[in-house]
Amino acid sequence: MKKMILAAMVLIVVSCQEQQKIGYVDNVKLMEDYQEKIDIEAKYKLKNETWTKKKDSITQAFRMEAQAYQVKYPNPNSRKAQEEGAVLQQKSQFIGQQLQQEEQALLLAGQTEMDSVVSKVKNEIKAYGETNKYTYILGGGDGGSVLYGQDVNDLTEEVVKLLNDKYKQ
Repeated sequence: MKKMILAAMVLIVVSCQEQQKIGYVDNVKLMEDYQEKIDIEAKYKLKNETWTKKKDSITQAFRMEAQAYQVKYPNPNSRKAQEEGAVLQQKSQFIGQQLQQEEQALLLAGQTEMDSVVSKVKNEIKAYGETNKYTYILGGGDGGSVLYGQDVNDLTEEVVKLLNDKYKQ
């Protein structure tokens, strides 16, 4: 009788324990396949190419101006040559600072958008986990914490589809 009661108690304890549901997402594959991230990369690639053309154009125009100065003043020791040389030097510094500021602004804007995408992805994975009653969803891929996982626990394709569907809307 005692054995029966003990067996019943063990059965009750085991059946009361909640089964943990664990999945993982390959972060690298997810980000490679997420359309919003792809679109942002394309947008900033185009912006970077446009900026590079602008920089090259400004730099080329300044070089021509500097060459004209050298032709005009073969003797840089004259007072007029030194005055115009100083103006040219200031212009060079100003152009350099402007180009650097524009480059930093472009990089910051791109990084801000990518940070927003990463945050959105994390929130969507969390919502997916809560909706589908996962105890844990781990991150895999390069630098991830999943060294091995059964394919049935890989949620990458489902999460990518969910993210891309929401992005299309």
